[in-house]
Amino acid sequence: MTIRLVQVSEAALMIYFGDKIDTSLPQQIAQFNQIITAQLGAAITDAVPSYTSLLLEYNPLIITIEQLVTAAQLVITQLDQHHSIQNSTTIVLPVYYGLEVSPDLESVAKYHNLTTAQVATIHSQQDYTVCAIGFAPGFAFLGSVDPRIATPRHHKPRLKIPAGSVGIADQQTAVYPNDSPGGWQIIGNCPRKLFDPTGDPIMPFKVGDKVRFQPIDIEQYQDLGGKLCLDWK
Repeated sequence: MTIRLVQVSEAALMIYFGDKIDTSLPQQIAQFNQIITAQLGAAITDAVPSYTSLLLEYNPLIITIEQLVTAAQLVITQLDQHHSIQNSTTIVLPVYYGLEVSPDLESVAKYHNLTTAQVATIHSQQDYTVCAIGFAPGFAFLGSVDPRIATPRHHKPRLKIPAGSVGIADQQTAVYPNDSPGGWQIIGNCPRKLFDPTGDPIMPFKVGDKVRFQPIDIEQYQDLGGKLCLDWK
């Protein structure tokens, strides 16, 4: 693999693992992040992974940029020797694919000449990779969506998407952790809380993890605290 290292400030190094979205990259990035932060400890003040890159913020009073680059280059040579990511997990999220919580389920089905049940089945029959976390606290970008249901986002975002809404935007899927504006195609709702600033951890997943959606019926959904939403704006 070709990995580029670029100093972007006096205390930050950007590491580029690729130049296009690839669901294999988040696991490589997570693996690299795990190794280098374990090796350098307090010298790394923050690590921000994304789809194709990792931003390492460091303490220049503890480590120089030259030392960090040397350490990073050494870890790069070690990546092929590490075939698994410690603490990588698969998170199973319950989802109710019902029209009461899915204003776009019928239109997505029609767009692909499918039934709503087929959309739900296709969406829930595979594992997704957590490629990045952003936009809002606890919002995990998951890839990649099966081409049979990959659907462009709305041209005009809604003013309010209820917490738990499961959406599709092109090749990505995600769960809105809190009420917020949004333009994704909403096809279900997850009653599980995905961001709790007082919790430990504050969210159930990290970049490189896998997510699987488990279909549930309306009774199970409401038993888990799920709410119906009939007022979409």
